[in-house]
Amino acid sequence: MNFNTDIFEQFDKKWALLTAGTADNFNSMTISWGGLGTIWNKPVATVYVRKSRYTKEFMDTNEFFTVSFYPEEMKNIIGVYGSKSGRDIDKMHYEGLTSKAVGESVSFEEAMVTLLCRKLFVQRLDEANMLGNIADTFYGDGDSHFMYIGEVFEIL
Repeated sequence: MNFNTDIFEQFDKKWALLTAGTADNFNSMTISWGGLGTIWNKPVATVYVRKSRYTKEFMDTNEFFTVSFYPEEMKNIIGVYGSKSGRDIDKMHYEGLTSKAVGESVSFEEAMVTLLCRKLFVQRLDEANMLGNIADTFYGDGDSHFMYIGEVFEIL
């Protein structure tokens, strides 16, 4: 498995789609926070999902998820997945992306790279443990993130 990239820009500047569910019932959301690394002797992807996001329901009820990366020219389409909820629009059939089954999860034909991940760990980020003004800056509304660590099983 190889994925050569600028690890500090991959999420922040290029964005990605986090997708959880099955080919028949899934949701995706744009993510710009995440990381790639190693823990418990496994290659992993770490992603963060606010408790208010519809995708969180899919992350909690499915064992697998994908993180997929796209060409720069698709940033407008990817942006819709971060600004519109799957509760309000049908992301399974949204114009511009073609869903496909990937293992026990879902990605899109247009992805340059897809990481197929199996959940290993979930934890709410506790604002009491955040130093400085992080909690005030990012969680003043009480909508905290949950951290998901997934073992990267395959890179497509």
